[in-house]
Amino acid sequence: MKKPFISLAFATTVGIGSMLGGFTSKAEAESLSSLKKKQDEVKSQQSNINSSINDANQKISNLQGQQADVQSEMERIDLAIGDTNAKIRDKSAKVDETKAQISKLQDEIKVIQDRIQKRNLLLKDRARNYQENGGMVNYLDVLMGSSSFSDFVDRASAVATIMQADQDILKQAEADKQELEQKQAQVKKDLASLQKLLDDLQTMNNQLSAQRAEKDKLLASLQVQEKQVTEEKMSMQEQAQVLAAQNSAIQKAIKDEQDRQAEQARQAAAAAAAAKSSSGGNSTSSAAAAPSVSAPPISGGAFTRPASGVISSTYGPRWGTFHYGVDFANSGSNVPIVAAADGVVVTSHYSSSYGNVVYIAHSINGQVYTTVYAHMERSLVSNGQSVRKGQQIGIMGNTGESTGQHLHFELYKGPWAYHSAINPAGIVPY
Repeated sequence: MKKPFISLAFATTVGIGSMLGGFTSKAEAESLSSLKKKQDEVKSQQSNINSSINDANQKISNLQGQQADVQSEMERIDLAIGDTNAKIRDKSAKVDETKAQISKLQDEIKVIQDRIQKRNLLLKDRARNYQENGGMVNYLDVLMGSSSFSDFVDRASAVATIMQADQDILKQAEADKQELEQKQAQVKKDLASLQKLLDDLQTMNNQLSAQRAEKDKLLASLQVQEKQVTEEKMSMQEQAQVLAAQNSAIQKAIKDEQDRQAEQARQAAAAAAAAKSSSGGNSTSSAAAAPSVSAPPISGGAFTRPASGVISSTYGPRWGTFHYGVDFANSGSNVPIVAAADGVVVTSHYSSSYGNVVYIAHSINGQVYTTVYAHMERSLVSNGQSVRKGQQIGIMGNTGESTGQHLHFELYKGPWAYHSAINPAGIVPY
């Protein structure tokens, strides 16, 4: 009775081993084929990112060249503004000097006006005397009343002198009038010329200041563009770093899964053989280490919740943009973050946007997944390290572009690719 039973048990064991071996070989073939395909995809992404980085370098170089041109133009404008301001100061000094001359001229005009007024009064008095005394008749009386030729000559000379004086007064009055008119015209001309000069200089200065303001605005815009392109370049460099680490991490994750499957098959075969060769036995089980009080319980299935806390934001549109993950918020101290599934750490580094971040590659039933854990206070794992589901990989924090302590968790079906995350709902329990 025992021999047939042993033969049957042996046959069963061999059969199970053959089935498991066949399954394993098939799974390995499929995994290797899938891995090669994923590697080709990653290489293509790396090539695209390297091309984008080169484009970004060219854009940065062009923007820096434009900034240099603008700065050179600003220097020219600054020199022109300085020259214009010097001219304005010079002309302003001349304006002050001319105003002083104008003030002096106005005093002279006042003197001329007084002189003309006095002469006019004198001429009026003399005309009144002419009218009252008979004018030229009196001169004839003076001449005819001479007592001798010598007296006549003296009287004629006196009359000529008086008449010449009257004519001189009239001529001087006319000359003063013309001089007054000329000086008044010159004053108006000087004032108009100075005002036009100052207006032209001020207009030029305003135009230069406006050009300077436009150049300031343009330079600021170019600097913002350079900053944006530089940030994009840094993001692409980070992507390139992640992609470069993915191949080995994915290959190791698949190898780990294959090893675990082989071990499970070996253990299953051994258990089946033991069950057939023995009527019973005591089974033992090892208890998992008690998780931290703040860590989430490890759930069944391939994935488990990566952190405890409330869901503060889900996958989908948010604030006019798109949120590519799920946020777990917890205000406690030293809140642990755990691996959502068995896998291999692709990279653990600091990102300007994600802060302290960990990428993990997983191979689950022949399907590659990638998970991302961002904004951690610190990471507890290193590149290439194998991790188990529920193993603590970091501490929740508020690093990078973050607005409060939380875990930003992303899930990718296949290798990580920028902004190609999938909704974790229904795959990762939370």
